[in-house]
Amino acid sequence: MSWQNIARITVCTLFSACLLSACQKQTADADNTAHKSAQGLASPIEIQHQMGVTQLTTRPQRVAALDMNEVDFLDQLEVPIAGMVKDFIPHFLEKYQHDATVQDLGAIVQPNMERVHALQPDLILMTANQANHYQELSEIAPTLYYDVDYSNSQGQHFNIVKQHLLDLGKIFDKEALAQQKITALEHKLNTAQQQLANRPEKALVVMHNNGAFSAFGPQSRYAFVFDQLGVKSASQVNASSVHGQPISSEFIQHADPDILYIIDRTAVMEHRPVIAADQVSNPLLRQTKAWKNGRVIFVDADAWYVTAASVRSLHIVIDDVLKGYATPQPSTF
Repeated sequence: MSWQNIARITVCTLFSACLLSACQKQTADADNTAHKSAQGLASPIEIQHQMGVTQLTTRPQRVAALDMNEVDFLDQLEVPIAGMVKDFIPHFLEKYQHDATVQDLGAIVQPNMERVHALQPDLILMTANQANHYQELSEIAPTLYYDVDYSNSQGQHFNIVKQHLLDLGKIFDKEALAQQKITALEHKLNTAQQQLANRPEKALVVMHNNGAFSAFGPQSRYAFVFDQLGVKSASQVNASSVHGQPISSEFIQHADPDILYIIDRTAVMEHRPVIAADQVSNPLLRQTKAWKNGRVIFVDADAWYVTAASVRSLHIVIDDVLKGYATPQPSTF
């Protein structure tokens, strides 16, 4: 063999070896990047809550959401959901109802623990509705408890929502998107506060349940409406029950609100449209200023009752509240 052929073979061999080495390095780098993205965190993330401390050392890939507020948070952050409870899904999250890729984990108050186990999640999101399951859930996967006061939302309701969104943004590497959502919510809240700051109207928030009513005042489930939005209350009723204080039509007549907000719980529980004005009207209600001036607002029951502690639901609640302050019109009820 001539020395020219030997040189050619040597050069080709060296070139092939270099090419193979480069390919192997690229493959290894890609594998390492994917592994780091799917598994590793630069440092553990710890979230403190009323049930304890949840620590994460890896980026969650299979998330179980046991409350519609949590589903809305994940949806806002564009985080895939592996499984969720599907008994009461708000209209603004209805895309998940028949999504076969999202496992049905049962009911909000009583999730199907066998299904949660079978899902093999690496993060579980829960609220007070599932508090009695916290220990068992924590044994399945890291479990984050969302601290929402369903008996009295006075004081820090909006801040709690914003902080939870920031926590989830940190967990899922979506901090910029979380801040963007918070900025939009803060703008809406500030605008509403300015619009309502000097309004003299007094309002009553009531829940309709199979023909009966219950009221919510400045220290109740909807305290944030009065405390943080600045709505003036037509009654000093205070009820720590999540379902409010039972009242009669006479009570509403005596309170004589300028604005009456009605949450139709029956519509949610029976999966039907919100009740219409002529279905709740009676001589006593017709005597109120709210009824006479067309300021009876049938609010979005999904946003107020099923959620009310998530980003999208608060946008809807604020919109509903502002409807009560629109230019009054003679009642057509």
